[in-house]
Amino acid sequence: MKDKEIATFSRLLSIMDELREKCPWDKKQTLESLSYLTIEETYELIDAILENDMNSIKGELGDLLLHIVFYAKIASEKKSFDINDVINTVCDKLIERHPHIYGDVEVSGEEEVKANWEKIKLKSGKKSVLSGVPKSLPAMVKATRIQEKVKGVGFDWENASQVLDKVKEELYELQSELNINSERVEAEFGDLLFSLINYARFIGVDPESALQRTNKKFMGRFGFLENEVKSLNKDLLKMNLKEMDAIWDMAKKKFP
Repeated sequence: MKDKEIATFSRLLSIMDELREKCPWDKKQTLESLSYLTIEETYELIDAILENDMNSIKGELGDLLLHIVFYAKIASEKKSFDINDVINTVCDKLIERHPHIYGDVEVSGEEEVKANWEKIKLKSGKKSVLSGVPKSLPAMVKATRIQEKVKGVGFDWENASQVLDKVKEELYELQSELNINSERVEAEFGDLLFSLINYARFIGVDPESALQRTNKKFMGRFGFLENEVKSLNKDLLKMNLKEMDAIWDMAKKKFP
């Protein structure tokens, strides 16, 4: 690490020490109270990435780094571990999981690297390939991680066309359950979503990012519709769908 980077990181650690000692809010925080704020900061980082706002990305990364330092500070007060332990732990993990860099293992590409990761995790005491998937992950992200994990040990489809066939099969099963008003509609809808997420993985699309972008596009279009309605001195609640669709077509051109 360069002297400038060492000095910068030391400055952050010093500020954290001062805040923990002197600031009423910082003194009150616990590992539990910070956890929800960390989730919020992570989503703010994702928003900045989706906007491709590099200045905001810089700021949000700083906020996340502060949280990491904060957690380590609290742990050091409990005599559990400190920031040095945190950094050394991740360094050791990176070296262990990259034997193709720090050992004599040869790999042919990215997929073989991922497969090796899962094998190493199992050898180091993981009871299940899926044990590393956090229970609290949002459902779509969790489904993606599950599929990536099992792929690492070879449990996967051979090609995208097979997955697309599965999507069509799940859609048919959902439609069938709808026709008989079955209590299995929710389960079949979940299966359809899971297969769609699987298909996204095969065609190189991040489903969470894709849906976030679609949400943003829809909000932009609907905001345009609302503004146009206001400019026409009309009441959205009194308009029929045909009138709204005419403006919606304009919105789609503005937010493709």
